[in-house]
Amino acid sequence: MTELGNRLKEAREAKDYSLDDLQRITKIQKRYLIGIEEGNYDAMPGKFYVRAFIKQYCEAVGLPPEVIFEEHKEEIPKTYEDEIPMSLSRVQSRKSVSESSTKVFDFLPKLLIALFVIGALVALWVFWQGRVGDKAPEANPSENQSQVDVDENQSAEGEKPEKETPDKKQTDEDKPSDDQKADEDEAKPEQSLESVNSSGYKTTYELKNADEFKLQLSAKGDTWVGVYNTVDEALFEGLLKKDNKKDFDLSGEKQAYLIIGNASNTDISVNSQQLEYKISATDVVRQDIIIHYEPQTNP
Repeated sequence: MTELGNRLKEAREAKDYSLDDLQRITKIQKRYLIGIEEGNYDAMPGKFYVRAFIKQYCEAVGLPPEVIFEEHKEEIPKTYEDEIPMSLSRVQSRKSVSESSTKVFDFLPKLLIALFVIGALVALWVFWQGRVGDKAPEANPSENQSQVDVDENQSAEGEKPEKETPDKKQTDEDKPSDDQKADEDEAKPEQSLESVNSSGYKTTYELKNADEFKLQLSAKGDTWVGVYNTVDEALFEGLLKKDNKKDFDLSGEKQAYLIIGNASNTDISVNSQQLEYKISATDVVRQDIIIHYEPQTNP
């Protein structure tokens, strides 16, 4: 056992924490906690997790991570074989994603404006057609009235269109227009996935106006992930390789707790909507994502 491992273990025991308690607090698997205390860093899922796990351990037992890293810098790995290519790849990936995202965001407002203009023109056309349709039958009463003025004997026949036309008009007005149907469709709220709190390595989101809660994790590179339900039951814990995907149906849960070991290599999708990290994935390797789910209620 290393000097760092002894120090961490003593701090844990001073807090009266067992390894199981620490696992529940940090969400780090017990075997990795044992590896940290014994200085067996080869047991970690990847070398880039070592510092993140030690930092989590220190914060949980009340030790300042910066001081620990400085005092035990000879024991803690500080150069990784895969850090340099990973950092370069991360920068290139971030740049390409940023450029493609910029193009999409530049085009999106134009598309929305075009759709809005088209919708307004269609609504105006429908409204105009309705006005023309309403005015057309009104020509008959004026013609019949002229006939009444010319020939009083035919007044009874001239009055029939006057009675039938309002009835017909009233019937047409009772029918829902296309505009009313469109308004009803627009009244249905859209799904909302918003960040409500972000602190340190944790970010809390709220999922609203959704009939279901389906989660997908997609790996762009090696990443360790953990998925837990409302009662902190582990639904999945393990390492995802590049292009691996994991799907979860959490429609019956009120909360999902995600541990993302390598945020820059992990995409999160909720009901096909991409979740945006509020904390930079290049600054914080491990991130904990908490999603509160409020099922949509039908009126």
